[in-house]
Amino acid sequence: MNKESTGLRTEANATIKLAIPIIIGELAQMALHIIDSAMVGSINYKQLAAVALVINAINIPLVFGIGMTIAVSQMVSMANGRNDARQVSHYLFNGFVLCSVMGVIISLALCFGTGILHHLGQDPDVVELAIPFMKLMSLSMIPMLMFMTLKQFTDGLEYTKTAMVLSLISLPLNVFINWLLIYGNWGAPRLELVGAGWGTLITRSLMFVVLAVVIFRHPIFRRYIAVRGSEWKLKARTWGELLHIGTASSLQLGMEAGAFAVSGLIIGTLGAVAQAAHQIALSLAAFTFMVSMGLAQAGSIRVSNAFGRKNWPLINVIGRSTIVTALIYGVLCAIIFATMRQVLPQLFNDNADVIALAATLLLFAAVFQISDATQAISAGLLRGIKDVKAPTILIAIAYWVIGIPVGYFLAFPLKMGATGIWLGLITGLTFAAAFLVTRFLKMVKKEETELVKA
Repeated sequence: MNKESTGLRTEANATIKLAIPIIIGELAQMALHIIDSAMVGSINYKQLAAVALVINAINIPLVFGIGMTIAVSQMVSMANGRNDARQVSHYLFNGFVLCSVMGVIISLALCFGTGILHHLGQDPDVVELAIPFMKLMSLSMIPMLMFMTLKQFTDGLEYTKTAMVLSLISLPLNVFINWLLIYGNWGAPRLELVGAGWGTLITRSLMFVVLAVVIFRHPIFRRYIAVRGSEWKLKARTWGELLHIGTASSLQLGMEAGAFAVSGLIIGTLGAVAQAAHQIALSLAAFTFMVSMGLAQAGSIRVSNAFGRKNWPLINVIGRSTIVTALIYGVLCAIIFATMRQVLPQLFNDNADVIALAATLLLFAAVFQISDATQAISAGLLRGIKDVKAPTILIAIAYWVIGIPVGYFLAFPLKMGATGIWLGLITGLTFAAAFLVTRFLKMVKKEETELVKA
């Protein structure tokens, strides 16, 4: 084995080691949605369709908020690379205030905007079920984004196990609360879908409170809390730095989430069965995507740390090793989806028509696993070197100029229905992956060439 291969393997292992707790935490968060879908789906498929409608409606604002929290890990990681504890603490405070304000604004806008569900061409019964659930899910965004901000802080310092443990603990707690409130067990009121909303709100609130206590009390974080008297001050320049990365990250994630959300709304016009099948396939694809996001965050954190020291050779090796890891992971996911497509939908619903269509859509989900993993990780690597403007434009072109129009054309003029929409998603993801990988490799090569010349 040559030196380059050894270097790639070493860096890939280091990134995976950092990513595993992030991945587990992300999967746990995604599992909260899947738990809601599965538990209410056992009542009837229209309640499952209502979950799908709400998730599609709130996904873009939610992802925008999460994108803002990503800026915290980026700036904390760069400051940590320079071993500047005061700057780390400063970014923690300003990032937390910024993201909390963002959470309140998003939550209130969605709570007062539930009427939009009546104008999306959806099944009226599904809309009536969805409105109270949407209000509770919107309120739960506030503690969720506050938790995510603190999580990004600990992740940026490469203490990724802290939030992972809390996320794992939240799963049985959420299941228990759902079991009480959805089905009316132990004398609790039977709230069905609304009960799932209360379960999510309560669980997310407790997660935030516990993580905040850990950060204030644990010795690991003491040196960052100890300097709060001098560093916990709001500064316009700091908000500008956070907004520069956060807004671009939000737009990148939002445009992808938006493509999936719009696709879901279009499919919803085809009927409740198509909507439910789409939600099953999308839930499973989103679950595997959380692994890609974990790898993307780990790679981005490691690249940011190296970027803080301007170590371009290390950035190159970390980046290429992470991209290879993404390709391998994407292939494994594709194989699992293709071989298990008849079994997996039965975890969510027992309607034969829903299961049959979901099985077909899972074949398309299998195809885009490779490009989805690759584009997510490449975008993360580019954020790590503070390259966010051009990637945002490239992502917009891939999804909204290419992917969505292709999907719409296939679905309606060519009468391919839901399968046409999913083919459009595959097209957009593939172009995004090609654009972003090419840009990252070119930028690193350019910087290394200039370093040699100097």
